Amino acid sequence: MCTVITLIKDSLFFGRNMDIDFNPGFKIAVMPRDFPLTTKKAGVLLKHYTVTGAARVEDGYPLYADGCNEKGLCMAGLNFPFNAVYACGKQEGKTSLAPYEMIPYVLGKCADIREAKQLLENTEIVGVPFKEGLPLAPLHWIVADKNGSFVVERTQSGISLYDDPAGTLTNNPPFPTHLENIKRYDGLCVSDKQNLSARVDKTTFSEGEGAIGLPGDMSSPSRFVRAWFTLKNSVCGESVREKVSQVFHILSSVSMTKGAVVTQGGGLDVTAYSCCIDAENAAYYYKKYDDLSANCVRTGNADGRKLIVKDM
Repeated sequence: MCTVITLIKDSLFFGRNMDIDFNPGFKIAVMPRDFPLTTKKAGVLLKHYTVTGAARVEDGYPLYADGCNEKGLCMAGLNFPFNAVYACGKQEGKTSLAPYEMIPYVLGKCADIREAKQLLENTEIVGVPFKEGLPLAPLHWIVADKNGSFVVERTQSGISLYDDPAGTLTNNPPFPTHLENIKRYDGLCVSDKQNLSARVDKTTFSEGEGAIGLPGDMSSPSRFVRAWFTLKNSVCGESVREKVSQVFHILSSVSMTKGAVVTQGGGLDVTAYSCCIDAENAAYYYKKYDDLSANCVRTGNADGRKLIVKDM
């Protein structure tokens, strides 16, 4: 359960809610340019862009949930159970990446979505876990820069890249179904005029009735629609402060309150953290469920071979 939005106002502000029912111990991890990024099937990346994001750090390795690089490219992985199907082994003629390698490798090598698409068109996602005891996460991904975004899914039919005109991503179902679903809500509007015009008495109960029918539940399709509607009608000022604030407000409209969603395993889904990445300035802002004050990590283009880890 997660939601990503891409607010593009000249530059990219990339927002993400991490919805989860346990504490995975996320840290802010900075992968400097000379950090040796080891992969299971694609060798070692010795030189790459600096990457900053939220990660679970295992044995000195960043298992990124989301992040950005020094060039302004952002990426996040979201839960995609039942639909994510990975290849069985290394594919000849293609770069073979495990799911946990996708974010650091793509952000490490690519400066923008054009380069990311070129890389991923020649990539296979293979079902190789990080280590014993850490099972494979079923994921799909969103990649974005100031020019737009696209979604990456590896299903039974293979790997697919989809342009994302909605600028958002949640979880199941597969992305093309989300795009079809939002067509049902094209008639919603931020003004009451449309609804009032169909009424004889021209009265209304309250402001906001133009959006009657907007889903309010916590399911993935409903969060996708709500995030899409709020994002496309978003109005904010030109300063970085106003844009960052706007991203957090949009994310709050699809956040998880403890107790509102009980998972199949009996856990309580909460928005463990929300982040807003100011891609142009490589600034990672975040808030946690039990601490709504905004924190910021700025790294830019860090050098060195050692992973930099900060508590969230």
